[in-house]
Amino acid sequence: MQKILVGLKRVVDYNVRVRVKSDGSGVETEGVKMSINPFDEIALEEALRIKERGEAEEIIAVSIGGSESQQQLRTGLAMGADRAILVETGSRLDQLTIARIFLALAEREKPDLVLLGKQAIDNDNNQTGQMLSALWQRPQATFASKIEIDGSSARVTREVDAGLETIEVDLPAVVTTDLRLNEPRYVKLPDIMKAKKKPLEQIPVADLAVETSQPLREISYEPPAKRERGVMVEDVAGLLKALKEKGLV
Repeated sequence: MQKILVGLKRVVDYNVRVRVKSDGSGVETEGVKMSINPFDEIALEEALRIKERGEAEEIIAVSIGGSESQQQLRTGLAMGADRAILVETGSRLDQLTIARIFLALAEREKPDLVLLGKQAIDNDNNQTGQMLSALWQRPQATFASKIEIDGSSARVTREVDAGLETIEVDLPAVVTTDLRLNEPRYVKLPDIMKAKKKPLEQIPVADLAVETSQPLREISYEPPAKRERGVMVEDVAGLLKALKEKGLV
């Protein structure tokens, strides 16, 4: 295997409490800690492990967004990616447009494997990997909890409702990663310093000649309704009465 392409999305750090903007136009990001999407970090860690086993030669980290996404790409380079590509755009793109961008990069870089997190924690759409597979006309394996490379194919154990399912796909392929695949490594200071010298290419989205007409647009955001206080009951009869009043039994 020559190349592995890994997507890294910039999202609000999972330890931060998400707040909706006062005008309902989106999520507040000003002054908020931003990080690599946790599922994408797992995808990169798996790519690094595949390379360390001698089953890949180059890992390319990709992010789509503004110049601030360089921070997440530099973190990816510090983890061990060989080079990075930032597709620059000031617009918030839908999943189909993002999949088209990854397709353009796949046609340009010709990777043997594209690893993506199964979903991003900011919108939880779980769509980009599947859309890329359809556009690229290559096999897909989603929700991977184990990946084994065997020459020109990959055996992927995936988590499904009934348990675990193992499938084999021909390479090149798209694989999306689940939480139990691995635990990402800790980035050390010397690696952060080395990452500053690794190549990071910036490509305006217009240069990829990708269709950016978006059939879906986000109208507004609002926080979930506050949970009602619980009701204390003294006995089983009181519990049944409370459930009946709510129409639950």
